[in-house]
Formats: sequence, structure tokens, C-alpha cells
Amino acid sequence: MKSRAHVLVRGYVQGVFFRYETSKVARSLNVNGWVRNRPDGLVEAVFEGEKENVEEMVKFCRRGPPGAHVDDVEVKWETYRGEFSSFEIRYR
Repeated sequence: MKSRAHVLVRGYVQGVFFRYETSKVARSLNVNGWVRNRPDGLVEAVFEGEKENVEEMVKFCRRGPPGAHVDDVEVKWETYRGEFSSFEIRYR
């Protein structure tokens, strides 16, 4: 079953390779979408793929890479759209 999650990560999550590690994990799980740093200090991401793999991405976001300190993860489960063909780091 395919699923989609829109995620906001709060905490010490910028400047600790959060986007890079998220991208690496997503590719290893065959999850498509994107991740970006927001001006308000949050990391935002959209994940699409098999439900269990998207759930693994959400779990990764709850802990983050070494050096990150995640305070909260807000997850909005959305309807799968299939709009991505890869996973990318966005800069805007």
C-alpha cells in the first residue's frame, strides 16, 4: 500500500546534516519526495512510497542523525499522489 507523509521536525535539526542523512535513508528505502530547511529553523519533508518505508522515514525523523536533537515531529498523513520520481534536497 502506498502512502504519503508531510513532516515538520522541530529541535536542533539544522547544521547537523539532517537533510543529507534524510536523503540517504530515503533512497535506501526507495522513498521519493523532498526535504528542506525552513527559515523558521524547522526541517520539512514529504515522503511517498510503500507505507512501511514511509513509516521508517518518520521514525528516522523522530531521532535524526548524530548531532541532532529532535524535540517534536508533526506528521500529516496525506493521500498518495505519486508525484515524485526520486528524493531530493530542496533549498527553498
